[in-house]
Amino acid sequence: MTDGPNPLGEYVRARRELVTPEQAGLHAVGVRRVPGLRREEVALLAGISADYYLRLEQGRDRNPSVQVLESLARALRLDDDATAHLLRLGAGRPRRHRGRPRPETVPPGIAQLLTALPLPALVEGRHFDVLAANALATALSPRLAAGANRLRDVFLDPAEQALYPDWESAAAGMVAGFRESVGTATDDPRFLELVGELSLASPRFRRLWARHDVEACEGAPKHLAHPQAGALSLNRERLAIGGTAGQVLVIYHPDPGSDTAEKLALLASAALRRP
Repeated sequence: MTDGPNPLGEYVRARRELVTPEQAGLHAVGVRRVPGLRREEVALLAGISADYYLRLEQGRDRNPSVQVLESLARALRLDDDATAHLLRLGAGRPRRHRGRPRPETVPPGIAQLLTALPLPALVEGRHFDVLAANALATALSPRLAAGANRLRDVFLDPAEQALYPDWESAAAGMVAGFRESVGTATDDPRFLELVGELSLASPRFRRLWARHDVEACEGAPKHLAHPQAGALSLNRERLAIGGTAGQVLVIYHPDPGSDTAEKLALLASAALRRP
């Protein structure tokens, strides 16, 4: 077994533990001492030798072909986002060892746009740090403010958790989106700091992180239980900001004429009256 991190091996091992023989179309025989599929079963389904699969999982072979990776993706029943992540892990590109991270700066034009938008909006960095937010976003949640971190708040702040009627699903989606956002840059100091802190502080984060789920953060409906406005049904859009290292503009908007639109107008009025 080679020294050093083995993200490809960790990923395929975690994913095979989540696939049952029945899901893979196999007949389970005898007592199974491991969750999910056995190594030899994955190798059989992928059409590779059991010894070669073992070398991949243990990190003794880190340069599989695209065909092998795609076969593993089919065997492990990976969706498009998870398959893309597997291909990135197996690409064999040398990782960049970074020094002191540079502070992320929001482009001036985007900062002006935030204040002009009549909707809750914020700028999020690739590690889910809130880099800037307008008053309406902060009216949705006081944690939607510059200097906060979405991942940390969702797992460690009870008030933020209470905003989500289905907190379990929201937390799982955020972890999968964080893994997709960071990609293969697992030597990034900010990444290591966040994962280390949350793994120690939150058993739920630790369990979700061990699953290695990957999901692209895209537009999606969001349901919130606001402490003053009550139930809010919003649409979340995530727009990439050109010329930045992974920053996105996040905008929340209601369906026209909905009850949420009226509630959002009241929140906006209250936010504008604040000094």
